[in-house]
Amino acid sequence: MIRHFFFLLTLIILASSCKEQYQTDRPDFVLVIHGGAGTILKEDMTPEKEQRYLKKLEEALTVGSKILRNGGSSLDAVTQTIMVMEDSPLFNAGKGAVFTAEGINEMDASIMDGRDLNAGAVAGVRHIKNPILAARMVMEETNHVLLVGTGAEETAEKTGLEIVDSSYFYTENRWNSYLKVKDIAEKHGTVGAVALDKYGNLAAATSTGGMTYKMKGRVGDSPIIGAGTYADNNTCAVSATGHGEYFIRNVVAYDISALMKYKWLTLENAASEVIMKKLVDQAAEGGIIAVDKDGNIAMTFNSAGMYRGYITSEGDSVVLIYKD
Repeated sequence: MIRHFFFLLTLIILASSCKEQYQTDRPDFVLVIHGGAGTILKEDMTPEKEQRYLKKLEEALTVGSKILRNGGSSLDAVTQTIMVMEDSPLFNAGKGAVFTAEGINEMDASIMDGRDLNAGAVAGVRHIKNPILAARMVMEETNHVLLVGTGAEETAEKTGLEIVDSSYFYTENRWNSYLKVKDIAEKHGTVGAVALDKYGNLAAATSTGGMTYKMKGRVGDSPIIGAGTYADNNTCAVSATGHGEYFIRNVVAYDISALMKYKWLTLENAASEVIMKKLVDQAAEGGIIAVDKDGNIAMTFNSAGMYRGYITSEGDSVVLIYKD
């Protein structure tokens, strides 16, 4: 009995020591972003276009990391980071949203707070300049998680969010894509951000224009909490991009968190299990970005490329496009 007592006491001391070391090693902040996954090949990209994407990813990281470095919250960081990409015509979100089968722009967005699992989302909005702000409005100013269509827009307008004419979202590149009705593998561009702040809080956010030539009423995974977005301080924060129907069916973002929580998988192994095995077995394409409670990063995808990048308080920073 005494021997068992001292054995348990030793384990507790060792665990406490390891925990303290883990906390000490955790970076003050981490920010990870994506700008969509798909058939993104270097041979199809001009040097000028590649640089435009890389610079915009760097700008988004700079805006978000400044907030985190100054002691701001992970929620504020992912919100402002997403807005940089929503305001750019390069990505399928906000300004650069793709066109539906009816020739209009319909956008979805979601955000989640890892502290208390609070979340907000909007779907099918057509006139909100920054859908991510509407998603956060739903989270913070209503008792609901998801608002759609005109209901979301009317509520957003009442709370002072910027409403714009549908012409704001027109870009020639997206219109040409609409006219060509491109194959789904080419419809990348959804944007996402996940962050860990200096207080240990995680947050995730995702924004998209959906699928080119999508049918009326179609909603993908981006505004679905647990599918395209998830954050829990006990595990990780995840933002997804890819073939939304499969991400919904597999509850991808939550599945990664659940594998960490219930099977004690590392973030890297959990992401690989879901993206590189489960989705591949279903011939589903896409990827995720994620950060766990200890600052570990995953940028896992099974497509040819994914616009992505990260920055940490320790000075590590990178932006990437292609698989290799």
